[in-house]
Amino acid sequence: MKICYILSAIQIIRLILFNSIYCGAERTVRSACFQGSCNMAHALEEEIPYPTFIQRPTEIKCSRTLTTGQHNEQYCIDIVRKRDYEGFLCSLLFPEAVRRSALALRAFNVELAQIKDTVSQKTIGLMRLQFWKSAVEDIYRDDPPAQPVSAELWRALRKHTLTRRWMLRIISEREKDMEDKAYRNLQELEAYGENTQSSLLFLLLETLGVKNVHSDHAASHIGKAQGILTCLRATPYNSSRRKVYLPMDICMLHGASQEDFIRGSRDQNIRDVVYDIASQAHVHLQHARSFSENIPHAAMPAFLQTVVLEDYLQRVRKVDFDVFHPSLQKRNPMLPLQLYLRSWKKIY
Repeated sequence: MKICYILSAIQIIRLILFNSIYCGAERTVRSACFQGSCNMAHALEEEIPYPTFIQRPTEIKCSRTLTTGQHNEQYCIDIVRKRDYEGFLCSLLFPEAVRRSALALRAFNVELAQIKDTVSQKTIGLMRLQFWKSAVEDIYRDDPPAQPVSAELWRALRKHTLTRRWMLRIISEREKDMEDKAYRNLQELEAYGENTQSSLLFLLLETLGVKNVHSDHAASHIGKAQGILTCLRATPYNSSRRKVYLPMDICMLHGASQEDFIRGSRDQNIRDVVYDIASQAHVHLQHARSFSENIPHAAMPAFLQTVVLEDYLQRVRKVDFDVFHPSLQKRNPMLPLQLYLRSWKKIY
C-alpha cells in the first residue's frame, strides 16, 4: 500500500510540474531551436546554396489553422488555471481524449462567472451575457464567433453530443444573478447552484459519454452543494467589497446583519449562519454519494469536485465555522494528491 501511495504522489507531482513548466519550457525550446537553426544557416549559407520553396495557399491556410487552434486551447488552459484552479486540477484527471473539451466547458463557465465582478454597470454585464447567448446559437449553426472559448466549444460540439439547453441555462441564471442582491432563502441559492454548476456537470458527463439517470441525480446534488459552498467561500471577498449574498432567512434566524459580515465579525451568531449553510451543502454531498453504487466508473472524473467541497467543509469545521479565518483563504497543498487518489480509486 505504501508503494502505491508513493507512486500516486509521483504521478500527481508530474502533473503539477507539467502544468507549471510546460508552456514556458515549450516556448524556450522552440526559441532555442530556432536561434540555433539560424546560426547554423548563417554559417553555411556561403557554402551551400539553398533551394527555393514556394508554399501553396492551402499549406498556408492549414498552418494558420493549426496555430490558431493551439492558441485557442492555450487560452482556455490559462483562464481556467487562473480563475478556477481546482477545476483545472480536476480537468487534468479527465481521459486525454476528452480533456480539451472539458477545459473548454470550464473556460466557458469562467467567462460567464467573471462578468459580474468585472463590469461597472449591470447593462454592460447583460450585453456581454447576450453576446454569449448569441455565440452559443452560432456555435450550434457551425458559425462560431472569432473568440478562443467559442472556437473551442465549437470543436467540443463537433466531437461530442452536447445539449444546448445546459449552456443556455447557465447564461440565463447568470443574467438573473446580475441583480446583485442577497438570496432570499437557501432554496434560491440551491436553484442557482443547480442551474449553473449542475448544468456544467451535465455537459461534462456528456463529454465522457455517460447517459445515466443516477449520474444525473448525483450531478444535481453536487451542483447544489458547489453553489452553496462557492457563495460561502466568497464571503470574505464579497464582504471586503461591502456585498453580502448569503441567504437572508438564515441570517435573520440567527440575528446576523449584513453589516456584521462587512465588518468581518467572528461572533457566535455569524458562525451559526455559516454552520447552517455548510450543513446543507454537506447533506447534498451525502445524497450525491448515495448513488455511487449505480454510477459507471466513466462518470467519476466529472464528480472529482466533491473532493474540493469535502476539503473545504473539513477545514471550516476545524476553525469552528469561522468563515473569515485566514487558513480558509489558502490553498491546500495536498489537494492535488487527494484528487489523484480519488481518481485512482474511482470514487468520489
